[in-house]
Amino acid sequence: MRRITNIIFKIILCILTGVTLAALAFVIIFIVKEALPTFNDVSVHEFLFTNEWMPVEGIGSGARFGIFNFIAATVYVSFLAMLIAIVIGIGAALYLSCVATDRIRGIMYPFVDLLAGIPSVVYGFIGLTVIVRLFLKVGVHTGVCVLAAAILLAIMLLPYLISSCSETLLKNKEAYLRAGNALGVDAWYTISTVILPASWKNILTAMILAIGRAMGETMAVMMVIGNANLFPTLLGKSESIAAVIALEMGTAVNGSTHFHALYAAGLVLIVLLFIINVGINMIRNKLL
Repeated sequence: MRRITNIIFKIILCILTGVTLAALAFVIIFIVKEALPTFNDVSVHEFLFTNEWMPVEGIGSGARFGIFNFIAATVYVSFLAMLIAIVIGIGAALYLSCVATDRIRGIMYPFVDLLAGIPSVVYGFIGLTVIVRLFLKVGVHTGVCVLAAAILLAIMLLPYLISSCSETLLKNKEAYLRAGNALGVDAWYTISTVILPASWKNILTAMILAIGRAMGETMAVMMVIGNANLFPTLLGKSESIAAVIALEMGTAVNGSTHFHALYAAGLVLIVLLFIINVGINMIRNKLL
């Protein structure tokens, strides 16, 4: 009976895994199918490496579809946000796992989880009323800029990084800190030279999840980045791939080059995420 139960359970797991892979394959095939007609009217080089985005034909000029500025803004904002979030997130995780008592940890964790459950549009309103006004006070024109979007996005990434990093740091602390204390080694020396390096593999895994959230975030970034087709600068306006898709998909005529170009932009975003994930996984494998 136990053997039959195990076989049934194994079959169910295989089916569920197959459904997951099929859903992923369907999404990719659908996006590729909708994106390919773009390149009947626009070359791949023009689409990826030019910065003119004019979906409506103007007087004396045709429509233009170049997403280089959108790609640059997406990568710029995402990696700047990751840089900010990693520094703060690892520091907070170190405090929660290696410094805080069980009582403080039990109080803080629910608040960290609550941050993850706040809708992105609420973060966007907070960004407009706090971060944008702060930048206005320091002299940034209109207040909306790439740095404002990166700071807001970093705040949104913190719950994922803190939860994942503190969990793996806590496990490694239980494994190594007592041994270090028994040998008379300073606790912070053990944390910095043993516990933290032993946790890097799982920290990089958390970074993979966070970078996916960062590059795909739409509403909050769209509300504070300025939404201008400009090459990103720290205190200048710009526009991400996700933002341009969200803003224009509702007005794009079904079957038009504009419509398919937005799907092609989404395909580029998926490819970027795939390349970044492969790169981080290669770094993880070197740390084994």
